Amino acid sequence: MISVIIPAFNEERSIGLVIKSLPQNKIKEIIVVNNGSTDKTAYIAKKYGARVVDEAYRGYGAACLKGISEVNDPEIVVFVDGDFSDFPEEIESLVKPIIENRADFVLGSRMIFPESRAALLPQARYGNLLAVFLIRFFFRHQFTDLGPFRAIRYKSLEEIHMVDKNFGWTVEMQIKAVKHGLRIMEIPVHYRKRIGVSKITGTISGTFKAGIKIIFTIFKCLLT
Repeated sequence: MISVIIPAFNEERSIGLVIKSLPQNKIKEIIVVNNGSTDKTAYIAKKYGARVVDEAYRGYGAACLKGISEVNDPEIVVFVDGDFSDFPEEIESLVKPIIENRADFVLGSRMIFPESRAALLPQARYGNLLAVFLIRFFFRHQFTDLGPFRAIRYKSLEEIHMVDKNFGWTVEMQIKAVKHGLRIMEIPVHYRKRIGVSKITGTISGTFKAGIKIIFTIFKCLLT
């Protein structure tokens, strides 16, 4: 059984499209974590059948942690953004290696299909390259992306004990997956320009803060 967690902050234009695109027959529950939205994100998510929970602390990781605390004993947890940049219908490909017991953690890479890579903002592409280089250098595992679209076995998610509350969330999960010996797989996923402006790479300050936190998280994981 699959639980889908969608962290969302002011995504009223896209959240309905994300929920509607999910393969509902494969999913046990859809949890939208309303991360302090001031628009109609929560209302629209409920309208499309998602369970909405609130997380007042503003941060991507905080929203994901809240979603994890709300799941109802699934076998697999999938994380997908609420901006409709991912293709939610590709969840079936994402979870297949876990269902077939070939992987514990599957990352959807936006860096494999040329058209998906081109849809990323330049600062996101270069930030990815630096982060995956550092992971390969220090932890001896080759990733191609830090993409948010990912699936993980619930027992494995409990084992790695996620803690980051903001920009370091994705890289923390990937490094901890390596350190805990999880079976890791990357699959290519499609990606498009998001609806609206990114809260991270859409501004200079957001890009800078995210970059610093990702590097900090890598070195923190190296020392713990």
